Amino acid sequence: MKHFTRIADLGVNGVAAVLDQAQAWKRQAPGAHLAGKLLGMVFFNPSLRTRASFEAAMLRGGGNAIVLEVGSGVWKLEDRNGAVMDGDRPEHIKEAIPVLGRYVDALAVRTFGALMDDDADAADPVMSAFRELAGVPVISMESAREHPCQGLADLLTVRERFGGTQKLPVTLTWAPHIKPLPKAVPHSFLLTAAAGGCEVRVVHPPGFELHPAVLAEAQHYARQSGGAVRVTHDRQDALSGSRAVYAKAWGPATAGVAAGEAAARIAAHKDWLVTGDTLARAAGDAIFLHCLPVRRNVEVADEVLDGAASRVIDEAENRFHVQRVLLDKLLEGTAC
Repeated sequence: MKHFTRIADLGVNGVAAVLDQAQAWKRQAPGAHLAGKLLGMVFFNPSLRTRASFEAAMLRGGGNAIVLEVGSGVWKLEDRNGAVMDGDRPEHIKEAIPVLGRYVDALAVRTFGALMDDDADAADPVMSAFRELAGVPVISMESAREHPCQGLADLLTVRERFGGTQKLPVTLTWAPHIKPLPKAVPHSFLLTAAAGGCEVRVVHPPGFELHPAVLAEAQHYARQSGGAVRVTHDRQDALSGSRAVYAKAWGPATAGVAAGEAAARIAAHKDWLVTGDTLARAAGDAIFLHCLPVRRNVEVADEVLDGAASRVIDEAENRFHVQRVLLDKLLEGTAC
């Protein structure tokens, strides 16, 4: 595996293999399998779980990590081709990326979508540039298109609860927020759940569609895995019999929607707040998932997050377990 920045880098069989290994290493840790390895971590955007889990995976594996926060102690980086660099970004990624690649064994990158054009975000320009220019393996800590490590942690959590994911009905439900958010997390849950053979129901208000290329990719995985993908605007239909309910806020699908208009569209659907009544529409043994951070009582009610069905802390822990497997594969660790 040269890079891991999207679920397509693993495919259906690769997803299963990573989850198998993650479960095995949760039972018995691999030891210093990353001894002597150095990971460079480049953050264009803030992080809590992502930074902590990647650093923990490197350190507990006997390696180390260098953390760089773009615009905070590190030059602001220009990523536009052909840019006249007369603004506040004094260094271009065309120089910065290959230089960093000379110092480390792999690069991890976190860069959010611009939320101005769904097609532009789906093209994943910054992550694509890292793949092209780094000269070392690249792993995504979230990009404009996907958050693949989160998707793997999500599916590991579901697998641990139910013993498997084949034909398991799961629901990805849109949730309200105070502002538009990127689509990377819902994209990755959809892709990973489809690769895992789940029966995925995606439900959202009209006008909040996920990217069509991602939906097509998920359908492709579902055909390979024996799963299914269905999109609806009917919450009752999507939740009925569901064994896992994943809530996530994301912005409207229309390219170029002004920030104020996007916020108004979101505010019109405050009743999509996930409550105990929402979860009660699912199966009696359903679990609740969210990638965190979560705005309590805006996206999800306290009663859900603090309830017995909530697996958000397990889900966050599982970021560590899937990431050390991926790092081992990318860095050719001794446990490969």
